[in-house]
Amino acid sequence: MHPYAAEFLGTLILILLGNGVVANVVLPQTKGSGAGWLVITFGWGMAVFVAVWCVGPFSGAHINPAVTLGLASAGNFSWELVAGYIIAQMAGAILGAMLVYLFYRDHYAVCDDPGAKLATFATAPAILRTSSNLLCEIIGTAVLVLAVLMAAAPTIEVAGDSTAPMTLGLGSLGALPVGLLVFSIGLSLGGTTGYAINPARDLGPRIAHALLPIPGKGDGDWGYAWIPVVGPLLGGLVAAGVFCSFA
Repeated sequence: MHPYAAEFLGTLILILLGNGVVANVVLPQTKGSGAGWLVITFGWGMAVFVAVWCVGPFSGAHINPAVTLGLASAGNFSWELVAGYIIAQMAGAILGAMLVYLFYRDHYAVCDDPGAKLATFATAPAILRTSSNLLCEIIGTAVLVLAVLMAAAPTIEVAGDSTAPMTLGLGSLGALPVGLLVFSIGLSLGGTTGYAINPARDLGPRIAHALLPIPGKGDGDWGYAWIPVVGPLLGGLVAAGVFCSFA
């Protein structure tokens, strides 16, 4: 499988399962309605596990522009592939979010809370304060990317092609450790902003929310939308800087 195709499919799986668990908990009349934060964080951890398990051997399973940027900045990923990876990740995130809506369409129809509907697509802060929200996204993402850089093998071979650029990714850690890592971040650092820690995870579904004909959906809170994009990207760069300082 081509690495770009793997990133597209991996991110699609991530969003379908990750935003799917949010929809299951937040929307009314589902079997999981009201199950709470622990179910959401565990569901996201398992979503990462499944996505990395599926596409890790083909692309390194970045499934996150912040991971791609951080690894490239640390010299562990080819800059030539960065744009293609990010485009594939964004496209996969948009389609994954659309599939969540299709899957739970009947439950969106009986939900009268626009905020709950948006929550199944994008993140929002518990307390809106720009500086704090941005810092939380930076720190959460830095933990993710630094863990990858510190714990993973130096390189993996992309798609089994000895002529392909050697890359590092989440798949280098193994799928289960990465899932547990994201589960840990969600439990410990997710309570302030909902731990986007991934620009594609937030921006792609937010775009899908804007495009889809969801009844009574309200606006997409675009005034906040830059924080879960800029924060994770800065977090990836911070992680690369810390790693390179000690390497």
